[in-house]
Parts: sequence; C-alpha cells; structure tokens
Amino acid sequence: MTQTFSSLKRNDIQLELARETYDMLVIGGGITGAGIALDGAVRGLKVALIEMQDFAAGTSSRSTKLVHGGLRYLKQGEVKLVREVGRERAIVYENARHVVIPEWMLMPIIKGGTYGKLATSVGLYVYDWLAGVKREERRKMLSKSETIAKEPLLWQDKLLAGGYYVEYRTDDARLTIEIMKAAVSRGVKAVNYTKAAQFLYENGKVVGVKAEDRNSGQTFEIRASKIVNAAGPWVDKLRELDQSKQGKRLHLTKGVHIVVDQSRFPLRQTIYFDTPDGRMVFAVTRDGKTYIGTTDTDYEGNLEHPRMTKADLTYLLDAANYMFPSIGLTEADVEASWAGLRPLIHEDGKSPSELSRKDEIFLSPSGLITIAGGKLTGYRKMAERVIDLVAEQLNKETGRTFPGCSTDQIKLSGGDFPEGFDAFTAKWTQHGIHQGLSEKRAAALVRRYGSNVPSVYAKFDSLREASAAYGMEIDALASLIYGIEEEMVTRPLDFLNRRTGAVNFDHQSAARWLEPTVRFMRDTFHWDEETALLYLKEARDGIRFAKEAV
Repeated sequence: MTQTFSSLKRNDIQLELARETYDMLVIGGGITGAGIALDGAVRGLKVALIEMQDFAAGTSSRSTKLVHGGLRYLKQGEVKLVREVGRERAIVYENARHVVIPEWMLMPIIKGGTYGKLATSVGLYVYDWLAGVKREERRKMLSKSETIAKEPLLWQDKLLAGGYYVEYRTDDARLTIEIMKAAVSRGVKAVNYTKAAQFLYENGKVVGVKAEDRNSGQTFEIRASKIVNAAGPWVDKLRELDQSKQGKRLHLTKGVHIVVDQSRFPLRQTIYFDTPDGRMVFAVTRDGKTYIGTTDTDYEGNLEHPRMTKADLTYLLDAANYMFPSIGLTEADVEASWAGLRPLIHEDGKSPSELSRKDEIFLSPSGLITIAGGKLTGYRKMAERVIDLVAEQLNKETGRTFPGCSTDQIKLSGGDFPEGFDAFTAKWTQHGIHQGLSEKRAAALVRRYGSNVPSVYAKFDSLREASAAYGMEIDALASLIYGIEEEMVTRPLDFLNRRTGAVNFDHQSAARWLEPTVRFMRDTFHWDEETALLYLKEARDGIRFAKEAV
C-alpha cells in the first residue's frame, strides 16, 4: 500500500485508486472534504479523495483567514451556530498551533453604527459565553480614549467607544493541507487535479466515479460503497450530474479581499468595522501587510476563477478610507487580492449578507451524500455529521460498527509540540539562523511547517549547489522540494500560492520564484517544453490576476 502524499507518486496513487474498492470516496479537496476524509480514516473507514483542482484551490484558500465564531451570526439569531463554531475555534487552535494564532480584535463603536455600546457589550459577553472563552481572553469594553490608544488611525470624530475580544487568525490553505496530510498519514488515498467526470451506477445506486486526470487526460474508475459530494461551490454541478438537484439549491456569493503594505496602512491592531452602507468588514494585520475584506455579492460567473472587479476594489478602498480617513488608500496601493465563493444554501427573499452559514446534508435517491453550506471554522463538526451518517448506513448494510468522532483529540500534521509551541519555535528559529537565514525568514519557515520544519531544514545541506544553479534562496527551494514530496505540489502555482501564501502576502517573492520554480519542476517531472510553458503561463496569470481588477 502506497502511504504517500508526493506528487512524484501521483500515477501510483491513481493506479491504487483504480485497483481497490473503498468504503467512502470524497469528491472535493477543500477543508470540508479534508475533514471528512480525516474523520473517516480515524474511525476505521477505507477512504479515497479526489480534487479536480489543487487542494484548497476553491473557497478554502479564499476566506477571510479567520477561525472565528461569526459575531454577526449572533445578530441573525444563529445561537446554535455561534456556540458550535465558537467552541471549535479552541479545538482547532490546540491541534494546529502553528497555523492558528489568537488575535485580539477591536470593534470600534461609532455614531449611527451597526452596534451601539450596550448591544456590543451584551453581544460580546454572550459570544464569549457561548464559545466557552477562557477568562484571560474574554471581552473588554474600552472608552473612546482607550480605543484610540489601541488604534490611532480610526476616525476619531465618529468614535464613541470600542469592544475588544479574541478571534483566531489562520492560513486557510495551509490549515487544509495539514488536515489532508493527517488524513493521508492514516491511510487516505488522496490526489489533486483529478475530476469526477461521471458517476457509475448499479441498480440505480451510485457505486463510483469515472475520474479524469486533468494533467494527462487519462481516465480511470474509482469504486466505493459511499460517495460524498463535498465540492463546495460545485456541489450542485455534481447533483446535476447525478440528476438529483431538487428542492434546496446553492446560492453563491463572492467575497473579495485586498492586500496593502503596512508602510501604506500601518494598522497596529486587527479591526472589525462599519462600512458606509451599513455592513461590517475586517482589516487584518499579517506578515507586514494589512488585508481588508470582505465583500458579499451574488455571483453567477466562472467557478474556478472568480475575480475582483473594479466595483469590488472601489468598495473596499472606500470602506477603509471611511473608517481610517488619514490613510488615503488608492488603487496603486493594492499589492494583491483574492476572490472566493461562499456556497450558501438559498433562502427566498434574503440578501447575500442575510443568508445562513449553517451546513446541511442532502441525500439523493442514488445514495449520493452531499454536504453544503457551512463555515471554515465548523469543518470538523461538518465532517462528524457526514461520517456519523456514513457509519450508520454501512452498519445497516454490512453489520460493521464504527467508533464515534474523536478528531477533537487528533493533532494535525505539523501540530505536535511535546516541549511546548513557544520552546519549539524558539529552538527551530535559532536553527534557521545558524543555517544562514534571517530571523524573520527562519521564523516564517517554522510558522509555516510547525513540527514538520526539521524535514525542511534537513534538505538544506544537499541543496547549496542547486540553490545557486536555479537562482532560488535555499529556504524557498527546500520548501518547494518538501511541497513536492510531502504536500503533492503538482503545478508551480500550488507552491507559489497555496503552500506558501506568497502570491497574496509576498508578491515580490512570488514573482522572483516563478521561473526558478517552473525550471526546477520541469527538470524534476521531465515536462516537455509545451507543458512547462503552460504551467508558467498559469502561474504568471495567477500572480497577475491577484493584482488586477476586471
């Protein structure tokens, strides 16, 4: 049995997928699909997973990058949702300390704003209570002067006071890949760029898929007792393929974020603030940048490549300049952006911002199980509900019994720190400095890979010559090789965007690494010139589209 997550072994994994029969095939390699695969494997199911793009390439790399309870859902009366995802924050934090970071959030209370002093105080108190927040992280109410001291850039004329509370910041794509690696380490067979082209049926029941490798064009069959559709914005496309799209349907909305350097927007403190049209958006500090988002508009365009429009860009710049009047941001200040789709469940008469973030399971006559809706923070509970259903069905059909969910106790890949996270970080940051890295780059490497970082450092000594030959810094080249061997980096943009976050948060490095990455991957995978040029263009477009509005 091939226990690997290497893109050098994709053919072997696909051969195994075609040869074996699985308890469950998951279609979709975002955070929901990854969570379902992990929960299934932990409970003893034989699991396969396919993703038609790269892992996390859809919604799961395009969120606000916060593991949060969603304060505004409390306003909508979603008490159960707030309680569940609020408590999930702490579980994800404990199991992946390297990619989930506590972040104090400041909510300015302004004249005529969404929340007044009393509503903010009560709302944040209830929010903390529902989420079971520990004492030292409970909300504080701040006076006007205390609020200004936390963030002097705020519009002081309209400011009344502030609410101060804890959320958690994450790298959504890295969180997804760490869940996927944890699943693979427990026996899941997972492969990217592999599309479910059609379903296979026996006696009217779905028993597998005809899969297409989107790199080679080759097709093969995968068979499983249960098929789970966790394809995010694509779930209705698969329900149509199954001829079972009836009743409730998806309602896609688009959320856009823009990234500005801290030299232009020197935000001290992450802020959740009012916009001129009565919505609320975030301004979040990360890695020397400030990112602002999100929009919330209906969407009916291309699902694979949603883009920021001029209207989206203007909206976010206006929102930032409204609440932070001294900064005067313009289009020229925007270094990068991303646009993501929320696969919500349609409710007649509701605007995009009013739609529930609750998840729901649909069961088709063919037996196809579809999970739709939900939030990044709730991925583990969504997985639990799906696997409870799958286990119940398999028990009835085969008599096998399965344990309950225990993923709250499972450390994700890179999340195991017996000596404590701070001690580990200090030790391996120092190791990076001894290897010739700056403290900033060494710390970034440790934060990216967590307890897997020794595997990246282990490659350094053998890469001195290659680093010079390819014109790529040694930590970047070691990361690329680790990505190929351990994180199924299959195309250059997988590495430049989702494995490192460089496209959004280190645009200059992404541009600098582009050609060396393509050259190294061409030599490693023995691509012909046509393939290398195709992936070069794809990556170049990915970098360019992150900056341009349409």
